[in-house]
Amino acid sequence: MSHQGALVPPVYMTSTYAFPDTANGGDRFAGEQDGYIYGRLGNPTQALLEERLASLEGGEAALAVASGMGAITSAIWSLVEPGDEVIADKTLYGCTFAFFQHGLTKFGVTVTYVDLTQPEALAAALNEKTKVVYFETPSNPNNRLVDIAAISDIAHTSCATVIVDNTYCTPYLQQPISLGADLVVHSATKYLGGHGDLVAGAVIGSKESIETIRYVGLKDMTGAVIAPMDAFLIMRGLKTLELRMDRHCASAHAVATQIAEHKAVERIYYPGLKESSQHALAKRQMHNFGGMIAFELKGGLEAGVKFMDALQLVTRAVSLGDAETLVQHPASMTHSPYTPEERAEFGISDGLVRLSVGLETLSDIQVDIDRALDALGHSASICSLSGRAFAASA
Repeated sequence: MSHQGALVPPVYMTSTYAFPDTANGGDRFAGEQDGYIYGRLGNPTQALLEERLASLEGGEAALAVASGMGAITSAIWSLVEPGDEVIADKTLYGCTFAFFQHGLTKFGVTVTYVDLTQPEALAAALNEKTKVVYFETPSNPNNRLVDIAAISDIAHTSCATVIVDNTYCTPYLQQPISLGADLVVHSATKYLGGHGDLVAGAVIGSKESIETIRYVGLKDMTGAVIAPMDAFLIMRGLKTLELRMDRHCASAHAVATQIAEHKAVERIYYPGLKESSQHALAKRQMHNFGGMIAFELKGGLEAGVKFMDALQLVTRAVSLGDAETLVQHPASMTHSPYTPEERAEFGISDGLVRLSVGLETLSDIQVDIDRALDALGHSASICSLSGRAFAASA
């Protein structure tokens, strides 16, 4: 597609497309001739974004949609029917959990939660009804890692489709398809867009799978159609993805080390620290360790609230992957769809704090975090990291 030689491809702001003649229109609807029909099925701006996303993730094809949840629901609805089972990891983004727990189950789909950090647990849970194995790695909000290759190998013995949410890593840091996954989903709102100015999602996989999701899950089930301008903005974000992710990762590693050394901190979840129980897995399947940190403070929820309210540069807001550093409280915000009992079971403590490290000057972020931690009444530690509590799973 030449776009008349434009260096920056234009935004195609149209809802429908003209046919040169009636026969051509019929052929397009029948799938016998390529060409655009209607905005719900595709758009030239969207198509270019999809080509780029597929290339980045190493998939045959991609589908860009209106939100991360649009990507997840469009994919799942295309794969399951009443009587089927979805096996999901025990830690999921709150709205994903709500869709599984309160959405799918209403329509006769069984959802079984398994600790997928233990591949043998999946082997024990698989059965003839299992159609999908779904997980995030790292997981939102507590940075648990799942061995993509091991889980994919086991799932495929039962012909289950493996779906990995790669939002935290982006294809720059991790490519699940190369490790055996069948489909990758993203909230493109986050790092792919990168500027906090859009809401979008994506699914990447085989050409056959994406075709099914486009014409069943998207067209007929969810209608989660991406706007052309949002597709354009994601392509703009992709131009700086490598540069931004390198900065996010470098700053997050420095901030994680800083947080781990502070006496106010009870436990930290960041796979880039050598003391993390999942550091070796992170090095094996991730190019770098990402920009997300989760931690628990001594004093639990009360301390977490006091810490967040003391921050001045860091913004109290949900979402992640923006240029700005963002902090939020999962139990009362992004993961509030879980009941207290479910959060306890699935490793999301009431005192957990989630930090998305942004692109500001690193020393400014560190000063703000130190000030807020010191406000809890603990002096900063000058000790080494030995003896601290590290984890990659709750």
